[in-house]
Amino acid sequence: MRVISKKRITNFYAIYDDSKNALETWYKIIMKSKYNSFHELRITFPGVDRIKNLFIFNICGNKYRLIAAIHFNTQILFLRYIFNP
Repeated sequence: MRVISKKRITNFYAIYDDSKNALETWYKIIMKSKYNSFHELRITFPGVDRIKNLFIFNICGNKYRLIAAIHFNTQILFLRYIFNP
């Protein structure tokens, strides 16, 4: 799956350095994988939630959240936000 844009990840962990390993691991898993549905995504990421067309991933044991839009048909993930709730 293609991720747009990794720069948001690197910008985030430049500020919150404790998130770097978790975000890099998440990124590598997403890049190597091909998901055709939300159900398949939940097999790898059981804590992911879906609200309409957005997917919320828990990062660092729910310390941070990553919100993305995923187009399963084109295998593109648009990273919208990463934040500290």
